[in-house]
Amino acid sequence: MKSAAAFKAAVDNILRDAVVSNSGVSGVVAMATDRTQTFYEGAVGKRQLGHDAEMTTDTVFAIFSTTKAITGTAALQLVEDGHLDLDAPAKKYLPEIGRLQVIEGFDESGEPQLRAPKRDITTRMLLTHTAGLGYDFFNSTYARLAQEKGQPSIITASRAALTTPLLFDPGDRWEYGSNLDWCGQVIEAIVGERLGDVFQARIFEPLGMQETAFSLSETMRERVAGMHARHADGTLSAMPFELPPEPEIHMGGHGLYSTVGDYMRFIRMWLNDGQGEKGQVLQADTIRMAEQNHLHGQSVTMLPGVIPALSNDAEFFPGLQKSWGLTFMINDEEAPTGRPAGSLGWAGLANLFYWIDRRNGVGGFWATQILPFGDPASFGGYLAFETALYDSLRQSA
Repeated sequence: MKSAAAFKAAVDNILRDAVVSNSGVSGVVAMATDRTQTFYEGAVGKRQLGHDAEMTTDTVFAIFSTTKAITGTAALQLVEDGHLDLDAPAKKYLPEIGRLQVIEGFDESGEPQLRAPKRDITTRMLLTHTAGLGYDFFNSTYARLAQEKGQPSIITASRAALTTPLLFDPGDRWEYGSNLDWCGQVIEAIVGERLGDVFQARIFEPLGMQETAFSLSETMRERVAGMHARHADGTLSAMPFELPPEPEIHMGGHGLYSTVGDYMRFIRMWLNDGQGEKGQVLQADTIRMAEQNHLHGQSVTMLPGVIPALSNDAEFFPGLQKSWGLTFMINDEEAPTGRPAGSLGWAGLANLFYWIDRRNGVGGFWATQILPFGDPASFGGYLAFETALYDSLRQSA
C-alpha cells in the first residue's frame, strides 16, 4: 500500500466531501483494517443534525443487518460443537418455526390464503435467505399484511413481528428477509440462553468487543448517533428513532448497537481464520467453508424499495453475479471498486456498509444513520472509500 499518510489524506477528503455537499450525509465514521490492526479511522460531521456533538470514532450506531454475520458466526460455532445440523429441520430445535405456512395471495375479502409448505425449513436456509421469509420494506405482500392486517414491524423486536407467513416454499429461491432473526431463536433454543448472552460469552469477549449489545448502556447512550431522513429534495432532517430498549426478542438479523471499532475486531477475526484477540472464535476450516457459495444455482437479486421511506431500490454492483455464503453476500466477479471476486460483505438499513477481503487481508466499514437505504450520498461515499483502498494497494504493488 502507498504511504499511510497519503491514503489517510485521500480518505479524509472522501469523508469531508460526503458531509459538506448540499445533499451529503449528516455524519460518518469509516475504518479500514488489515489482519493485524485498524490502519485507518476517520469521523466527520455531526452525530445528529441540530445538535453540537461531533461525530467521533467511538460513536455508537444502530448497526441493523450488519448484526446478521454475528448471528451466523454463533450458528457456525454450534455446528463445530456438534449441537446444530444445518440440514436438519429447524423445527427439531425450535418447534414454532415448523408452524409457518406459505401465503399464496389474498381472497376477495382481503384475507390471506395460506397452505402448508412443501418442505421443512432448515437452518442452512435461514443462513442463506432461502427459507421463504422477507421484509415488508422489500416485499409488497408483507407490506400489505402490515398495512391491512396490522402485522408488526420487524424493528419492534416482538415475537409477533417474527410470525409472518412464508412467501414461497423453503429452498425455492433467494429472498432477503427475517431469516437470521429466526436463526437467533434457533441458537437460543439450543444453548438455553438469550442471544445477547451467547454473543457476549462466545464472540464479544474473545474478540475484545466491549461496546456491542442489544440494549444501550448509559455510556453507549451518551455517544449514540441520531437517525436522519432523506427527503425528496435531497435534504436531511433528524428523526426520532430507537430500537426497543428492552427487546422482547434479541433480533439476530438487525438488533445490535455497536461502534465501528468493535466491528473491526469482528472483521479481523474473519481475516485471521477465526482467531480473535483473546481466543479462537471459529476454526479455520469453518471459515473456509462459510466463505463459499451456498446458494447452489440461485442468485442474489436487487432489493426493491417497497416502502420508500425505508429503502430505495438497492443493489450492490448491478450486472455482476453475486451469491451468498454463511452469512455474507459474495461478489462472484471483481467489483468496480477493485474488491476481488470471492470477497464477503453486506450492509445495514441505515446505510452502513462493510466488506471482508480475505485474499488481500483487508476490510472496512462505513457507518451513517440515514434512511432510506441505498442513500446516494452515503453509498457513493462508501464506494469511494473502498475504491481508494484498492487504488492504494495497486499503487504499492
